[in-house]
Amino acid sequence: MDPYLHIFNFNIRFYSIFILLAVVAVTFFTEREAKRLGIKQDFIFNMLFWSFIFGILGARLYYVVFNFQEYIKDPIEIIKIWNGGLAIHGGLLAGVLTCYLYCKRYNVRPLRMCDLIVVPLLLGQAIGRWGNFFNQEAHGAATTVAKLKSLFIPDFIINGMQIDGVYYFPTFFFESIVCLVSFLVLCIIRRGKYTKVGSMTASYLMIYGVLRFFIEIERTDALMIAGFKMAQIVSVIMFIIGLVLMMYISRKPKFDDLYNDRTNVDEIRF
Repeated sequence: MDPYLHIFNFNIRFYSIFILLAVVAVTFFTEREAKRLGIKQDFIFNMLFWSFIFGILGARLYYVVFNFQEYIKDPIEIIKIWNGGLAIHGGLLAGVLTCYLYCKRYNVRPLRMCDLIVVPLLLGQAIGRWGNFFNQEAHGAATTVAKLKSLFIPDFIINGMQIDGVYYFPTFFFESIVCLVSFLVLCIIRRGKYTKVGSMTASYLMIYGVLRFFIEIERTDALMIAGFKMAQIVSVIMFIIGLVLMMYISRKPKFDDLYNDRTNVDEIRF
């Protein structure tokens, strides 16, 4: 499979294109939701800008640290992120930290802002996974064409998962589908009359925690630590944090701290 889009004399990695499309999608839907709730657009855009910058750096650093022995042989490869090698958990950690610090700078509740971002973030992840497809990475174990066809996987994906004559399980495809469906479901839920601040963030942590835990069972390129798949460890932690947060939120009175209450927004002096 050709990992490049050829335009005249330019060769652009599909991986880079899908990462860019993911960033655009997250930005568009986050700003749209912020506008609905009466939150300043400039504040949201700047927060997202810095979160994306440090998120990408964090995702790369996370990946490089767990593959240090490979990159130490040719350090220049560290900056070539267009070749793949971004770990979503590293990106999430750096992005959340950036969002937290930015919100604290302007005395805005980070959890309120996280609620705006995490729902479209699922859409962004659904889009970004297709970059892995064109890089022929983040796949599962070797399998057969018959097995793939029995799962109603489109032929172009099956053909794309043929690497050096061997067919592999397209874990990226199923992760993308679940992320897309979760995005649509949470878009509906967050319009609920009694939806509370923090519930979207808690839902994201639990949904992606469970999804990634089971996806990692199939992945053959997982980052390891002490014989365990790091992504599964982080996924369990994510789920626990999400569950505890949801339990805490559910104890609040029915009409307290409502997500859709436009008056329940901190004044942003930006």
